[in-house]
Amino acid sequence: MDNLPVFCWNHWRWLQALTGFFLGLFAAISVEAQPVKPGQVAIEITTTTGSKPTPVRVRLTQQGRVVKRLPTEAIGVMYGLWDHADGFGFQPDSSFYVDGRFRLALPPGTYQLSLSKGPEFIDQQHQLVVRSGQTQRKAFRLARWIDMAARGWYSTDGHIHIRRSPREDPLLMNWLQAEDVRVGVLLRMGDFWETYYPQYAYGEKGVYRRDNYLLVSGQEDPRTPEIGHALGYGASDKVRFSKEYYHYDTVFDKLHELGGLAGYAHHAETFHGYRGLTLDGLRDKVDVLEILQYCVDANPLRTEHYYHLLDLGFPVTATAGSDFPWCGQDHDHGSPEHSARIGNARFYVFTEKPLTNQSWKEGLKAGHTVVTSGPMLDFRVNNARPGDRFDVKKHTKLVISATAFGHSKQVPLERIELVGHGKVLASVTKNQPGQSVNQLTIKLNLDTLTHGIWLAVRCFAGSQQAAHTTPIYVTVDGSGFHNPETADRYLKLSESYLREIEQELEKESSNPEFQLWHYKKGLKTRIAETREVIEGLKKRLK
Repeated sequence: MDNLPVFCWNHWRWLQALTGFFLGLFAAISVEAQPVKPGQVAIEITTTTGSKPTPVRVRLTQQGRVVKRLPTEAIGVMYGLWDHADGFGFQPDSSFYVDGRFRLALPPGTYQLSLSKGPEFIDQQHQLVVRSGQTQRKAFRLARWIDMAARGWYSTDGHIHIRRSPREDPLLMNWLQAEDVRVGVLLRMGDFWETYYPQYAYGEKGVYRRDNYLLVSGQEDPRTPEIGHALGYGASDKVRFSKEYYHYDTVFDKLHELGGLAGYAHHAETFHGYRGLTLDGLRDKVDVLEILQYCVDANPLRTEHYYHLLDLGFPVTATAGSDFPWCGQDHDHGSPEHSARIGNARFYVFTEKPLTNQSWKEGLKAGHTVVTSGPMLDFRVNNARPGDRFDVKKHTKLVISATAFGHSKQVPLERIELVGHGKVLASVTKNQPGQSVNQLTIKLNLDTLTHGIWLAVRCFAGSQQAAHTTPIYVTVDGSGFHNPETADRYLKLSESYLREIEQELEKESSNPEFQLWHYKKGLKTRIAETREVIEGLKKRLK
């Protein structure tokens, strides 16, 4: 009994400690149970030359992972492969477009914000630290490293697949402006069975304009696996002859009649486009060839079939296009985050007039184009521009100037080449005196010409970045600009492509995708006409 007070005292202290432990535990649980309030980011983007918010492309990540939260200001338009609803607000790489402002609630943490506005603007990356219950306001200004429109050159994505009605026009215009694409050509796509990505109007009726930007309609149709995919630009209406589907020239003739241009997509490489290019190109049906795109190879610039026609004396205008939403730099269409992107491959059209649908078409018809996935080019021969043609006397001095423009971080130039008849006549690299990753220049006087020549400039820069001009065509004393050295080889190659078509005509297939053999009579007639052209070229090009 003597120890009872001690026992009671120790027991009391133990109860106090136990009670304190549970009270602390309950308090901790109570704190953890309280929801963490999200923070807010309020972002505004302008350019260094303007005070109004500007459309931009935005990508938000955290520790390298995309943040799958879309602000209400995100501009969504339905898009997808085969005209399916595969995407809306997010782009294929999980970026999104906004009209210069957005607000987003995010859990507390550190985020990475990427802003871009096409290759003429310098991309920006910023770190955002979001704190619970707080609003963080940020204003960013995007700067150009070059302004091609100020020089009279207007960027064009000649290959976009998105259906549209007048209701979508303002939304799609925001997409174009966010990539600084001055002219977006939306193509109705077709195959033997069906058409996809409908456009509500063509020609001037299908033009939507805002500021100095245009939406216009065109077509990628016919499209077959045996002779390639055809392009139509600038016609006053769509053209499709279902009962003569493999007779591309009937479509091309009608497009020309309607004031348009015609040619081939995908470098004329995929879907055996070189066969159709030979069949129609040698009969003067082809105006344009898409020579830069991310659909075929990691190297977006492919010129094998382009130089084929040029060396045989056929002027063809170089074009380019993204083939959105099909083609990206990763070539992985099965990935939910592949890099298909409007304007990733584009061409520039020169016009001295204010930009309109008509002035753009005139520049395109004149061949005043440069294709690019990054570098910008200025090319002159005796002050002539790409697409120009002029005649000189033998040994007349040609004053040649070619300049490539780049950006040390975004478009680091590697080399520039002057190409004549497919050969490199002069080359300059970034390591030579007076040259840099920002600018490369070739100055050359050529006075040894005894025969006509086509001259072009091409440039290579950072990863998968290249550019190429349409040629300047120089004739001497009225001669052609063809290449006598390669004429025989290219004519034999042309004949081999015609034989490929003939071999396909003998393959009666049960596969509904392959319908060429049904058109044997009409195609044999066209092959015979092309052979007549080849025989005439053999005599003339000697």
